[in-house]
Amino acid sequence: MMRPMKLAGSELMFGEGCLEYIKSVSCKKAFIVIGGKSMERSGILAKVEEYFHEIGAQTTVFKGVEPDPCFSTVKKGADKMKEFQPDMIVALGGGSAMDAAKTMWVYYEHPELTTLEEVLTAKPFPKLHEKARFMCIPSTSGTASEVSRSVVISDDATGMKHGLGNMEMMPDIAICDPEVTATMPPHITAETGMDALTHAIEALASNRANYLSDILARAAAIDIVNTLPKAYENGKDIAAREIMLNASMTAGLSFTNVSLGIVHSMAHTLGGFFHVSHGLGDAIILPYIIDFNSGNPQAKAVYDRLAADLGGTNLTEIVRILNKKIGIPSCVKEAIKDEAAYASKIEEMAASAKADGCTKTNPIIPTIPQFVELFKKVYQG
Repeated sequence: MMRPMKLAGSELMFGEGCLEYIKSVSCKKAFIVIGGKSMERSGILAKVEEYFHEIGAQTTVFKGVEPDPCFSTVKKGADKMKEFQPDMIVALGGGSAMDAAKTMWVYYEHPELTTLEEVLTAKPFPKLHEKARFMCIPSTSGTASEVSRSVVISDDATGMKHGLGNMEMMPDIAICDPEVTATMPPHITAETGMDALTHAIEALASNRANYLSDILARAAAIDIVNTLPKAYENGKDIAAREIMLNASMTAGLSFTNVSLGIVHSMAHTLGGFFHVSHGLGDAIILPYIIDFNSGNPQAKAVYDRLAADLGGTNLTEIVRILNKKIGIPSCVKEAIKDEAAYASKIEEMAASAKADGCTKTNPIIPTIPQFVELFKKVYQG
């Protein structure tokens, strides 16, 4: 029997100008979490605060969430939340800001929790949405954290990434305004866009895929392949930005219900061991795993149908051509130059990828020796 579907939180806004929806919400105190300085430089942060002030809400900003956010950052943010006592938490930024803010929310709502392990192993998962509602405003078109139940947080002690997913972490409000994404530089546009495409393709091939998830993922994949080069070449093309943001969100609605596959298992691992950015890891690995998964007849049929929808016959080649257009390397060796260091970690990486939560929904569940070979393959090309 299929699992019940949940399609985003209670309020989902998308389209140019929808940032103003903030003026329609009800809250007294908004705690805003951002990553780097792009939201300040672009004026988006000031606009968000202004909209909250117009409805009489106080605001405070937690700045400096790093890429691949660490648990120590989460704890600092949660401590600040406890001081401010917000009734609205706002994640403004890319996947790192959204993942960190979601995890801060858990510790804010449950101050009795103090360690990462307590949340990773919590059964049942702690109830949220009681002290505060959660709003996501994405600045990239890739992670879909604004409509997903998932986060990835790094352990400071080991550097390893830990995935966590529960429907309690689904944001209440998602505001997807393409204006917020317009300042993304080309390489971030490329990498986050390929993350979104990977979400769509892995959701289509997931062993939990269903009728509705397929409709969402297929539409997203087609839009991304056709639009990503335009957004990459001209960041000011607001129509392309809007299609990309909507497609990323739609892919997120699909994968958060049916999960992903080993492209993500391996990309999480590369990020944890060698700090390869997540979207870049996905982009490089994706064509290799399409080939590997094609050993499953059902997955091959899924890939062939999508290729036909895109006007081709071979999905691997379609992805490789897209990667070349947007400056993505063809193999991991171009991103990790130290071959000896990489080789020394392959066995550990294989075990880590095998244990990743995304592996269990891949069409083929690799053995650890198969993961070893896959890590060698994606490195050398």
